[in-house]
Amino acid sequence: MWERFSYYGMRALLILFMTATVAHGGLGYSTSKAGAIYGLYVGLAYLSNLPGGWVADRILGQRRSVLWGGIVIATGHFLMAVPHSATFYAGLAFIVVGTGLLKPNVSTMVGALYAPEDTRRDAGFSIFYMGINLGAMISPLVCGYLGQNINWHYGFAAAGAGMCLGLVQYVLGGRYLGDAGQLVSRSAGDLRIFKIAIASAVVVVAAVGVLVYSGALRMTAEAIANVFAILLAAVVVVFFTWLLTAKGYTHAEHRRFWAILVLFVAACLFWSAFEQAGSTLNLFAERNTNLHAWDTPLWGLFRASYYQSVNSLFIIFLAPVFGWIWLRLGRRQPGSTAKFSIGLLFVGLGFAVLIPVAGSTNVSPWWLILTYLLHTIGELCLSPVGLSAMTRLAPQRAVGMMMGVWFLADSVGGFIGGRLSSLYESFPLAGLFGMVAGFCLIVAAALVFLIRPMRRLTAGAS
Repeated sequence: MWERFSYYGMRALLILFMTATVAHGGLGYSTSKAGAIYGLYVGLAYLSNLPGGWVADRILGQRRSVLWGGIVIATGHFLMAVPHSATFYAGLAFIVVGTGLLKPNVSTMVGALYAPEDTRRDAGFSIFYMGINLGAMISPLVCGYLGQNINWHYGFAAAGAGMCLGLVQYVLGGRYLGDAGQLVSRSAGDLRIFKIAIASAVVVVAAVGVLVYSGALRMTAEAIANVFAILLAAVVVVFFTWLLTAKGYTHAEHRRFWAILVLFVAACLFWSAFEQAGSTLNLFAERNTNLHAWDTPLWGLFRASYYQSVNSLFIIFLAPVFGWIWLRLGRRQPGSTAKFSIGLLFVGLGFAVLIPVAGSTNVSPWWLILTYLLHTIGELCLSPVGLSAMTRLAPQRAVGMMMGVWFLADSVGGFIGGRLSSLYESFPLAGLFGMVAGFCLIVAAALVFLIRPMRRLTAGAS
Protein backbone atom coordinates (compact mmCIF):
# COMPACT_ATOMS: atom_id res chain seq x y z
CA MET A 1 0.00 0.00 0.00
CA TRP A 2 2.69 2.50 0.98
CA GLU A 3 4.90 1.72 -2.03
CA ARG A 4 1.96 2.36 -4.34
CA PHE A 5 1.16 5.47 -2.28
CA SER A 6 4.63 6.78 -3.05
CA TYR A 7 4.57 5.80 -6.74
CA TYR A 8 1.13 7.15 -7.64
CA GLY A 9 1.51 10.21 -5.44
CA MET A 10 4.65 11.22 -7.29
CA ARG A 11 3.19 10.22 -10.68
CA ALA A 12 0.14 12.44 -10.11
CA LEU A 13 2.47 15.45 -9.92
CA LEU A 14 5.25 14.47 -12.32
CA ILE A 15 4.15 15.82 -15.71
CA LEU A 16 2.29 18.75 -14.11
CA PHE A 17 5.48 19.76 -12.28
CA MET A 18 7.61 19.47 -15.40
CA THR A 19 5.25 21.59 -17.52
CA ALA A 20 4.48 24.20 -14.84
CA THR A 21 6.24 27.53 -15.36
CA VAL A 22 9.33 28.38 -13.36
CA ALA A 23 7.37 31.26 -11.81
CA HIS A 24 4.94 28.70 -10.40
CA GLY A 25 7.72 26.49 -9.05
CA GLY A 26 7.85 24.05 -11.97
CA LEU A 27 10.60 23.20 -14.44
CA GLY A 28 9.02 25.07 -17.35
CA TYR A 29 9.50 22.21 -19.83
CA SER A 30 7.56 21.93 -23.06
CA THR A 31 5.11 19.03 -23.31
CA SER A 32 7.44 17.47 -25.89
CA LYS A 33 10.32 17.32 -23.42
CA ALA A 34 8.13 16.44 -20.43
CA GLY A 35 6.42 13.65 -22.37
CA ALA A 36 9.77 12.18 -23.38
CA ILE A 37 10.99 12.17 -19.77
CA TYR A 38 7.70 10.74 -18.49
CA GLY A 39 7.70 7.94 -21.07
CA LEU A 40 11.35 7.14 -20.40
CA TYR A 41 10.72 7.01 -16.65
CA VAL A 42 7.66 4.73 -16.86
CA GLY A 43 9.33 2.47 -19.42
CA LEU A 44 12.44 2.05 -17.29
CA ALA A 45 10.43 1.57 -14.08
CA TYR A 46 8.72 -1.50 -15.54
CA LEU A 47 11.77 -2.74 -17.46
CA SER A 48 13.81 -2.71 -14.25
CA ASN A 49 11.57 -5.49 -12.93
CA LEU A 50 13.46 -7.98 -15.11
CA PRO A 51 16.93 -7.47 -13.55
CA GLY A 52 15.25 -6.85 -10.19
CA GLY A 53 13.78 -10.33 -10.22
CA TRP A 54 17.15 -11.86 -11.14
CA VAL A 55 18.93 -9.99 -8.33
CA ALA A 56 16.36 -11.27 -5.83
CA ASP A 57 16.61 -14.87 -7.07
CA ARG A 58 20.40 -15.01 -7.23
CA ILE A 59 21.88 -12.36 -4.91
CA LEU A 60 19.70 -10.77 -2.23
CA GLY A 61 16.59 -12.91 -1.87
CA GLN A 62 13.07 -11.49 -2.12
CA ARG A 63 12.89 -10.26 1.48
CA ARG A 64 16.05 -8.15 1.35
CA SER A 65 15.30 -7.00 -2.20
CA VAL A 66 11.96 -5.57 -1.05
CA LEU A 67 13.66 -3.86 1.90
CA TRP A 68 16.46 -2.32 -0.14
CA GLY A 69 14.02 -1.46 -2.92
CA GLY A 70 11.89 0.52 -0.46
CA ILE A 71 14.96 2.33 0.90
CA VAL A 72 16.11 3.29 -2.60
CA ILE A 73 12.60 4.44 -3.58
CA ALA A 74 12.29 6.63 -0.47
CA THR A 75 15.72 8.12 -1.20
CA GLY A 76 14.58 8.94 -4.72
CA HIS A 77 11.47 10.77 -3.54
CA PHE A 78 13.45 12.79 -1.01
CA LEU A 79 15.96 13.72 -3.72
CA MET A 80 13.05 15.04 -5.79
CA ALA A 81 12.00 17.10 -2.77
CA VAL A 82 15.22 19.12 -3.22
CA PRO A 83 14.53 21.96 -5.70
CA HIS A 84 17.27 21.33 -8.26
CA SER A 85 17.18 19.73 -11.71
CA ALA A 86 20.12 17.43 -10.87
CA THR A 87 18.35 15.99 -7.81
CA PHE A 88 15.14 15.69 -9.85
CA TYR A 89 16.78 13.37 -12.38
CA ALA A 90 18.74 11.52 -9.71
CA GLY A 91 15.51 10.96 -7.80
CA LEU A 92 13.80 9.46 -10.85
CA ALA A 93 16.79 7.14 -11.38
CA PHE A 94 16.66 5.98 -7.76
CA ILE A 95 12.91 5.29 -7.99
CA VAL A 96 13.44 3.23 -11.17
CA VAL A 97 16.10 1.07 -9.46
CA GLY A 98 14.09 0.71 -6.26
CA THR A 99 10.91 -0.22 -8.14
CA GLY A 100 12.81 -2.93 -9.98
CA LEU A 101 13.90 -4.45 -6.67
CA LEU A 102 10.54 -4.16 -4.90
CA LYS A 103 7.69 -4.58 -7.37
CA PRO A 104 8.34 -8.08 -8.84
CA ASN A 105 9.40 -9.58 -5.50
CA VAL A 106 6.70 -8.43 -3.10
CA SER A 107 4.05 -10.37 -5.09
CA THR A 108 6.23 -13.47 -4.99
CA MET A 109 6.53 -13.15 -1.22
CA VAL A 110 2.76 -12.97 -0.78
CA GLY A 111 2.44 -16.25 -2.67
CA ALA A 112 5.22 -17.80 -0.57
CA LEU A 113 3.26 -17.16 2.64
CA TYR A 114 0.85 -19.96 1.70
CA ALA A 115 1.34 -23.61 0.93
CA PRO A 116 0.08 -24.61 -2.57
CA GLU A 117 -3.04 -26.25 -1.10
CA ASP A 118 -3.78 -23.44 1.41
CA THR A 119 -7.33 -22.19 0.83
CA ARG A 120 -6.44 -18.75 2.22
CA ARG A 121 -4.20 -17.90 -0.75
CA ASP A 122 -6.84 -16.09 -2.85
CA ALA A 123 -8.06 -14.17 0.21
CA GLY A 124 -4.47 -13.14 0.96
CA PHE A 125 -4.00 -11.81 -2.56
CA SER A 126 -7.33 -9.98 -2.30
CA ILE A 127 -6.04 -8.13 0.77
CA PHE A 128 -2.78 -7.44 -1.09
CA TYR A 129 -4.69 -6.11 -4.13
CA MET A 130 -6.87 -3.94 -1.90
CA GLY A 131 -3.77 -2.46 -0.27
CA ILE A 132 -2.37 -1.55 -3.68
CA ASN A 133 -5.53 0.29 -4.67
CA LEU A 134 -5.95 2.03 -1.32
CA GLY A 135 -2.44 3.45 -1.67
CA ALA A 136 -3.09 4.50 -5.26
CA MET A 137 -6.41 6.14 -4.31
CA ILE A 138 -5.21 8.09 -1.26
CA SER A 139 -1.83 9.31 -2.52
CA PRO A 140 -2.96 11.69 -5.31
CA LEU A 141 -5.22 13.44 -2.79
CA VAL A 142 -2.43 13.85 -0.21
CA CYS A 143 0.57 14.44 -2.47
CA GLY A 144 -1.55 16.35 -4.99
CA TYR A 145 -2.89 18.68 -2.33
CA LEU A 146 0.56 19.43 -0.90
CA GLY A 147 2.20 19.70 -4.31
CA GLN A 148 -0.33 21.89 -6.09
CA ASN A 149 -1.54 24.01 -3.15
CA ILE A 150 1.65 24.54 -1.14
CA ASN A 151 4.85 23.48 -2.92
CA TRP A 152 5.61 20.83 -5.54
CA HIS A 153 8.50 19.49 -3.49
CA TYR A 154 6.30 18.98 -0.43
CA GLY A 155 4.26 16.58 -2.55
CA PHE A 156 7.38 14.63 -3.54
CA ALA A 157 8.51 14.58 0.11
CA ALA A 158 5.11 13.20 1.16
CA ALA A 159 5.59 10.33 -1.31
CA GLY A 160 8.95 9.60 0.35
CA ALA A 161 7.38 9.78 3.80
CA GLY A 162 4.76 7.24 2.72
CA MET A 163 7.47 4.84 1.57
CA CYS A 164 9.25 5.27 4.93
CA LEU A 165 6.04 4.36 6.77
CA GLY A 166 5.85 1.25 4.62
CA LEU A 167 9.44 0.33 5.50
CA VAL A 168 8.78 0.72 9.23
CA GLN A 169 5.70 -1.49 8.98
CA TYR A 170 7.62 -4.03 6.86
CA VAL A 171 10.48 -4.35 9.35
CA LEU A 172 8.26 -4.45 12.44
CA GLY A 173 6.00 -7.06 10.84
CA GLY A 174 8.87 -9.20 9.57
CA ARG A 175 8.37 -11.82 12.25
CA TYR A 176 5.09 -12.83 10.59
CA LEU A 177 6.78 -13.64 7.26
CA GLY A 178 8.32 -16.95 8.34
CA ASP A 179 10.71 -18.23 5.65
CA ALA A 180 8.99 -16.35 2.82
CA GLY A 181 11.46 -14.61 0.55
CA GLN A 182 14.62 -15.90 2.20
CA LEU A 183 15.69 -18.59 -0.27
CA VAL A 184 18.50 -17.58 -2.65
CA SER A 185 20.13 -19.80 -5.30
CA ARG A 186 23.36 -17.82 -5.25
CA SER A 187 26.62 -18.85 -6.90
CA ALA A 188 30.07 -17.27 -7.08
CA GLY A 189 29.48 -16.56 -10.78
CA ASP A 190 26.21 -14.74 -10.09
CA LEU A 191 27.85 -12.55 -7.46
CA ARG A 192 30.70 -11.71 -9.81
CA ILE A 193 28.27 -10.76 -12.61
CA PHE A 194 26.32 -8.59 -10.17
CA LYS A 195 29.43 -6.73 -8.98
CA ILE A 196 30.64 -6.16 -12.54
CA ALA A 197 27.21 -4.88 -13.61
CA ILE A 198 27.00 -2.46 -10.67
CA ALA A 199 30.55 -1.16 -11.22
CA SER A 200 29.96 -0.75 -14.96
CA ALA A 201 26.68 1.11 -14.41
CA VAL A 202 28.31 3.50 -11.92
CA VAL A 203 31.20 4.22 -14.29
CA VAL A 204 28.94 4.78 -17.31
CA VAL A 205 26.49 7.02 -15.45
CA ALA A 206 29.31 9.04 -13.88
CA ALA A 207 31.08 9.47 -17.22
CA VAL A 208 27.92 10.56 -19.03
CA GLY A 209 27.06 12.93 -16.17
CA VAL A 210 30.47 14.59 -16.32
CA LEU A 211 30.32 14.95 -20.12
CA VAL A 212 26.81 16.43 -20.04
CA TYR A 213 27.60 18.78 -17.14
CA SER A 214 30.78 20.01 -18.84
CA GLY A 215 28.95 20.63 -22.11
CA ALA A 216 31.11 18.19 -24.06
CA LEU A 217 28.07 15.99 -24.69
CA ARG A 218 24.78 17.60 -25.61
CA MET A 219 21.82 15.30 -25.12
CA THR A 220 18.17 16.23 -25.17
CA ALA A 221 15.44 14.28 -23.39
CA GLU A 222 13.85 13.55 -26.76
CA ALA A 223 17.13 12.12 -28.13
CA ILE A 224 17.63 9.89 -25.10
CA ALA A 225 14.03 8.67 -25.35
CA ASN A 226 14.52 7.90 -29.05
CA VAL A 227 17.61 5.81 -28.25
CA PHE A 228 15.68 3.98 -25.53
CA ALA A 229 12.85 3.29 -28.01
CA ILE A 230 15.32 1.59 -30.35
CA LEU A 231 16.84 -0.45 -27.52
CA LEU A 232 13.40 -1.44 -26.21
CA ALA A 233 12.27 -2.52 -29.69
CA ALA A 234 15.49 -4.51 -30.09
CA VAL A 235 14.91 -6.27 -26.75
CA VAL A 236 11.39 -7.28 -27.82
CA VAL A 237 12.46 -8.50 -31.29
CA VAL A 238 15.48 -10.43 -30.01
CA PHE A 239 13.57 -11.99 -27.14
CA PHE A 240 10.62 -13.24 -29.19
CA THR A 241 12.89 -14.37 -32.05
CA TRP A 242 14.80 -16.47 -29.55
CA LEU A 243 11.65 -17.67 -27.80
CA LEU A 244 9.88 -18.76 -30.97
CA THR A 245 12.93 -20.63 -32.29
CA ALA A 246 14.36 -21.95 -29.00
CA LYS A 247 15.12 -25.66 -28.83
CA GLY A 248 14.08 -27.84 -25.94
CA TYR A 249 10.38 -27.02 -26.16
CA THR A 250 7.65 -29.19 -27.62
CA HIS A 251 5.61 -28.29 -30.69
CA ALA A 252 2.59 -27.54 -28.47
CA GLU A 253 4.69 -25.22 -26.28
CA HIS A 254 5.95 -23.33 -29.34
CA ARG A 255 2.34 -22.85 -30.48
CA ARG A 256 1.53 -21.32 -27.10
CA PHE A 257 4.51 -18.97 -27.45
CA TRP A 258 2.86 -17.61 -30.60
CA ALA A 259 -0.32 -17.06 -28.57
CA ILE A 260 1.71 -15.24 -25.92
CA LEU A 261 3.13 -12.98 -28.66
CA VAL A 262 -0.39 -12.04 -29.79
CA LEU A 263 -1.44 -11.23 -26.22
CA PHE A 264 1.83 -9.32 -25.69
CA VAL A 265 1.16 -7.02 -28.66
CA ALA A 266 -2.42 -6.43 -27.47
CA ALA A 267 -1.21 -5.69 -23.92
CA CYS A 268 1.40 -3.22 -25.21
CA LEU A 269 -1.30 -1.28 -27.04
CA PHE A 270 -3.65 -1.40 -24.05
CA TRP A 271 -1.03 -0.06 -21.63
CA SER A 272 0.05 2.62 -24.11
CA ALA A 273 -3.50 4.01 -23.87
CA PHE A 274 -4.19 3.26 -20.22
CA GLU A 275 -0.90 4.70 -18.90
CA GLN A 276 -1.77 8.10 -20.38
CA ALA A 277 -3.74 8.66 -17.18
CA GLY A 278 -0.62 10.22 -15.67
CA SER A 279 0.45 12.08 -18.82
CA THR A 280 -2.02 13.11 -21.56
CA LEU A 281 -5.15 12.84 -19.41
CA ASN A 282 -3.42 14.59 -16.53
CA LEU A 283 -2.62 17.50 -18.86
CA PHE A 284 -6.22 17.44 -20.12
CA ALA A 285 -7.45 17.71 -16.53
CA GLU A 286 -5.14 20.66 -15.87
CA ARG A 287 -5.67 22.60 -19.09
CA ASN A 288 -9.03 21.63 -20.58
CA THR A 289 -11.27 20.66 -17.66
CA ASN A 290 -13.34 23.04 -15.55
CA LEU A 291 -11.60 22.32 -12.24
CA HIS A 292 -13.62 24.95 -10.41
CA ALA A 293 -16.82 22.96 -10.93
CA TRP A 294 -15.95 20.88 -7.88
CA ASP A 295 -14.44 23.53 -5.61
CA THR A 296 -15.73 23.27 -2.02
CA PRO A 297 -14.99 25.07 1.25
CA LEU A 298 -13.63 21.77 2.61
CA TRP A 299 -10.78 21.21 0.13
CA GLY A 300 -10.78 24.57 -1.64
CA LEU A 301 -9.71 24.48 -5.26
CA PHE A 302 -10.13 21.11 -6.94
CA ARG A 303 -6.78 20.11 -8.46
CA ALA A 304 -5.98 18.11 -11.60
CA SER A 305 -3.86 15.62 -9.66
CA TYR A 306 -6.92 14.49 -7.67
CA TYR A 307 -8.32 12.75 -10.74
CA GLN A 308 -5.54 10.18 -10.44
CA SER A 309 -7.50 8.65 -7.54
CA VAL A 310 -10.55 7.89 -9.66
CA ASN A 311 -9.27 4.70 -11.33
CA SER A 312 -8.37 3.05 -8.01
CA LEU A 313 -11.70 4.10 -6.48
CA PHE A 314 -13.55 2.43 -9.35
CA ILE A 315 -11.38 -0.70 -9.02
CA ILE A 316 -12.20 -1.03 -5.32
CA PHE A 317 -15.92 -0.99 -6.10
CA LEU A 318 -15.90 -2.90 -9.41
CA ALA A 319 -13.31 -5.66 -8.82
CA PRO A 320 -15.71 -7.71 -6.62
CA VAL A 321 -18.45 -7.21 -9.23
CA PHE A 322 -16.25 -8.57 -12.03
CA GLY A 323 -15.13 -11.45 -9.85
CA TRP A 324 -18.78 -12.33 -9.26
CA ILE A 325 -19.58 -12.05 -12.99
CA TRP A 326 -16.78 -14.42 -14.03
CA LEU A 327 -17.77 -16.93 -11.33
CA ARG A 328 -21.44 -16.65 -12.31
CA LEU A 329 -20.65 -17.30 -15.98
CA GLY A 330 -18.40 -20.24 -15.10
CA ARG A 331 -17.49 -22.18 -18.26
CA ARG A 332 -19.59 -19.75 -20.34
CA GLN A 333 -17.30 -16.80 -19.59
CA PRO A 334 -15.21 -15.38 -22.47
CA GLY A 335 -11.72 -16.74 -23.05
CA SER A 336 -8.50 -14.76 -22.58
CA THR A 337 -8.45 -13.45 -26.17
CA ALA A 338 -12.07 -12.26 -25.95
CA LYS A 339 -11.41 -10.56 -22.63
CA PHE A 340 -8.37 -8.81 -24.11
CA SER A 341 -10.61 -7.63 -26.94
CA ILE A 342 -13.15 -6.28 -24.44
CA GLY A 343 -10.36 -4.55 -22.51
CA LEU A 344 -9.11 -2.80 -25.66
CA LEU A 345 -12.67 -1.91 -26.64
CA PHE A 346 -13.31 -0.08 -23.37
CA VAL A 347 -9.97 1.71 -23.22
CA GLY A 348 -10.56 2.85 -26.81
CA LEU A 349 -14.06 4.04 -25.95
CA GLY A 350 -12.56 5.96 -23.02
CA PHE A 351 -10.63 8.13 -25.47
CA ALA A 352 -13.44 8.21 -28.03
CA VAL A 353 -15.87 9.90 -25.62
CA LEU A 354 -13.42 12.79 -25.19
CA ILE A 355 -13.19 13.57 -28.92
CA PRO A 356 -16.32 15.82 -29.04
CA VAL A 357 -15.05 17.99 -26.15
CA ALA A 358 -11.31 17.89 -26.95
CA GLY A 359 -11.26 21.41 -28.34
CA SER A 360 -12.82 23.04 -25.28
CA THR A 361 -11.00 24.57 -22.33
CA ASN A 362 -13.99 24.36 -19.96
CA VAL A 363 -14.97 20.69 -20.12
CA SER A 364 -17.22 19.26 -17.42
CA PRO A 365 -15.26 16.95 -15.06
CA TRP A 366 -17.81 14.20 -15.69
CA TRP A 367 -16.35 13.57 -19.14
CA LEU A 368 -13.03 12.65 -17.55
CA ILE A 369 -14.78 10.57 -14.88
CA LEU A 370 -16.57 8.64 -17.65
CA THR A 371 -13.24 8.04 -19.38
CA TYR A 372 -11.69 6.65 -16.21
CA LEU A 373 -14.74 4.44 -15.63
CA LEU A 374 -14.42 2.94 -19.11
CA HIS A 375 -10.66 2.51 -18.65
CA THR A 376 -11.20 0.74 -15.32
CA ILE A 377 -13.64 -1.70 -16.90
CA GLY A 378 -11.05 -2.36 -19.59
CA GLU A 379 -8.33 -2.89 -17.00
CA LEU A 380 -10.41 -5.41 -15.05
CA CYS A 381 -11.03 -7.35 -18.27
CA LEU A 382 -7.37 -7.43 -19.32
CA SER A 383 -4.88 -6.98 -16.48
CA PRO A 384 -5.71 -9.91 -14.15
CA VAL A 385 -6.53 -12.07 -17.18
CA GLY A 386 -3.12 -11.33 -18.70
CA LEU A 387 -1.31 -12.39 -15.54
CA SER A 388 -3.33 -15.60 -15.43
CA ALA A 389 -2.76 -16.31 -19.14
CA MET A 390 1.01 -15.96 -18.82
CA THR A 391 1.16 -18.53 -16.03
CA ARG A 392 -1.30 -20.84 -17.81
CA LEU A 393 0.34 -20.79 -21.24
CA ALA A 394 3.96 -20.89 -20.11
CA PRO A 395 5.76 -24.22 -19.57
CA GLN A 396 6.35 -24.80 -15.87
CA ARG A 397 10.10 -24.33 -16.33
CA ALA A 398 9.56 -20.90 -17.95
CA VAL A 399 6.83 -19.30 -15.81
CA GLY A 400 9.21 -16.71 -14.34
CA MET A 401 10.38 -15.71 -17.80
CA MET A 402 6.80 -15.30 -19.00
CA MET A 403 6.02 -13.02 -16.06
CA GLY A 404 8.98 -10.98 -17.25
CA VAL A 405 7.26 -10.78 -20.65
CA TRP A 406 4.21 -9.25 -18.93
CA PHE A 407 6.36 -6.58 -17.28
CA LEU A 408 8.02 -5.99 -20.67
CA ALA A 409 4.57 -5.26 -22.14
CA ASP A 410 4.01 -2.74 -19.31
CA SER A 411 7.35 -1.14 -20.15
CA VAL A 412 6.65 -0.84 -23.87
CA GLY A 413 3.10 0.44 -23.33
CA GLY A 414 4.08 2.90 -20.61
CA PHE A 415 6.88 4.30 -22.75
CA ILE A 416 4.61 4.77 -25.79
CA GLY A 417 1.93 6.37 -23.63
CA GLY A 418 4.41 8.90 -22.29
CA ARG A 419 5.73 9.73 -25.74
CA LEU A 420 2.20 10.29 -27.06
CA SER A 421 1.74 13.03 -24.48
CA SER A 422 4.61 14.85 -26.23
CA LEU A 423 2.10 15.61 -29.01
CA TYR A 424 -0.29 17.44 -26.68
CA GLU A 425 0.65 20.92 -27.92
CA SER A 426 1.76 20.12 -31.46
CA PHE A 427 -1.13 17.90 -32.60
CA PRO A 428 -4.89 18.57 -32.60
CA LEU A 429 -6.21 17.07 -29.38
CA ALA A 430 -9.26 15.54 -31.04
CA GLY A 431 -6.92 13.94 -33.57
CA LEU A 432 -4.66 12.57 -30.82
CA PHE A 433 -7.59 11.07 -28.89
CA GLY A 434 -9.08 9.76 -32.14
CA MET A 435 -5.81 8.13 -33.15
CA VAL A 436 -5.46 6.34 -29.80
CA ALA A 437 -9.12 5.27 -29.81
CA GLY A 438 -8.92 4.10 -33.43
CA PHE A 439 -5.88 1.87 -32.90
CA CYS A 440 -7.45 0.30 -29.80
CA LEU A 441 -10.78 -0.37 -31.50
CA ILE A 442 -9.12 -1.82 -34.62
CA VAL A 443 -6.99 -4.23 -32.59
CA ALA A 444 -10.02 -5.11 -30.43
CA ALA A 445 -11.88 -6.08 -33.62
CA ALA A 446 -8.87 -8.01 -34.93
CA LEU A 447 -8.72 -10.04 -31.72
CA VAL A 448 -12.34 -11.11 -32.23
CA PHE A 449 -11.30 -12.76 -35.51
CA LEU A 450 -8.36 -14.39 -33.74
CA ILE A 451 -10.44 -16.07 -31.01
CA ARG A 452 -10.71 -19.39 -32.84
CA PRO A 453 -7.09 -19.49 -34.07
CA MET A 454 -5.94 -18.64 -30.53
CA ARG A 455 -7.98 -21.54 -29.16
CA ARG A 456 -6.10 -23.88 -31.48
CA LEU A 457 -2.74 -22.38 -30.46
CA THR A 458 -3.53 -22.77 -26.76
CA ALA A 459 -5.14 -26.20 -26.94
CA GLY A 460 -4.11 -28.37 -24.02
CA ALA A 461 -2.94 -25.50 -21.80
CA SER A 462 -3.90 -26.14 -18.18
